[in-house]
Amino acid sequence: MLEYRVSARRIDSHGSEATTKDATIILDTDMAGRADAFNPAEMLLASLAACILKGAERMIPMLAFDLRGIEVSLSGVRQDSPPKMIRIDYEIVVDTDETDARLDLLHRNLQKYGTIFNTLVGATDLAGTISRKSM
Repeated sequence: MLEYRVSARRIDSHGSEATTKDATIILDTDMAGRADAFNPAEMLLASLAACILKGAERMIPMLAFDLRGIEVSLSGVRQDSPPKMIRIDYEIVVDTDETDARLDLLHRNLQKYGTIFNTLVGATDLAGTISRKSM
């Protein structure tokens, strides 16, 4: 079993910060919002993006997958009552010359072995695509 630890604290009425290891992230906890920080819903989406990207780094050598680059775009839909994310959509764009079958293999592995992916797929409607970067 792996364990993770994050600490967070309120800085003032405009924001907070979260820390782990030697890293700090400013959090948008201002009731009016702020443009220079991620709010909690955006942090959730960023966590999923990081999970997909880290998963790709793990899968590339295992699959001997030729990858020049990868980008992930996400969108989430939040309902008000009760407040929760009801849908998350993602798009993975891969810069590669691999076949469509190999691209699908990468996608299946990202879905199967992602910690955050598997947590969210059980809690919300999570759907996405993988495609090749157009030249």
